[in-house]
Amino acid sequence: MMCGVPSPRKVAATALVGSTAALTGFYGTVLAEAVMARKVIGVTDDRPPSPDGLYGDDLPGEPVRVLVAGDSAAVGYGTDRADQTPPGLIGIGLSHVLDCPVDVRSVAVVGAQTSDLPGQLEIGLEHKPDVVVIIVGANDVTHRVSPRTSARRLGAVVRDLTSRNIEVVVGTCPDLGLVRPLQQPLRWYAHQVSTHLAKRQTVAVARNGGRAVSLGELLGRLFLEHHDTMFGADRFHPSARGYANMAAVLLPAITGALREHETGRVPFFDVPRDLMPLGAAAAQASHEAGTEVVGAGRWATVRRRRG
Repeated sequence: MMCGVPSPRKVAATALVGSTAALTGFYGTVLAEAVMARKVIGVTDDRPPSPDGLYGDDLPGEPVRVLVAGDSAAVGYGTDRADQTPPGLIGIGLSHVLDCPVDVRSVAVVGAQTSDLPGQLEIGLEHKPDVVVIIVGANDVTHRVSPRTSARRLGAVVRDLTSRNIEVVVGTCPDLGLVRPLQQPLRWYAHQVSTHLAKRQTVAVARNGGRAVSLGELLGRLFLEHHDTMFGADRFHPSARGYANMAAVLLPAITGALREHETGRVPFFDVPRDLMPLGAAAAQASHEAGTEVVGAGRWATVRRRRG
């Protein structure tokens, strides 16, 4: 070998060391910015009033029972009134659409991860729900739970519920890249991980008999264009208006699940498109507003809400 010319092995080793150093630097920056973001966002023990109760109690018929589980987005963290929370909004909306009473119970907990769902549902199933609405994923991202692990846990929860003949609607992980207290490159990293998790959640939910509704892309433009009104005072959690938009996205899927369960028809959706691979359906849903993915084995349809 000529003097002064490094061997290919030495070149590769040098490149590996350089790449490792760059990667370490990147994650070090991300970790430092995450700590700073937590300080900026802060935390409080304040909780909204409980949304549990009967909505539309003056309407005829047997109450539809709804259970809400998940994290702070399911709780409605930052709101001042029960009727501003997602469970309260779902109760109000369903009672009007179905024209019957709706009995709502929430077991969602601020800070919850997907791994906390079985404990929540162990308590919540005493409510004997007709449908369970789950909003979860953001804390899995912030606690660096792998999307694969998180989605697998969610799939197991959905499978257990559907085996009990309970309808399941899941609002997938929101796009955390929209959160302004997060600086670059943390915001980019949060966007990549949260959208990847949302796709995996969609596959896991649809494969196990539930309905997945994309929140990230659908709410993205609204939250970007109206950031001051869509986010709450901490600039991390939605405002009352933000929660209202989220509930409006979920409501048609919840209604469709209940009516299809009862009648076998799908009255609130256009005719489903041709079957496509489940992974492709999940990817498509993440880029199209107002969509819901319903699985059929390894295949799925993407349904669009009527405007």
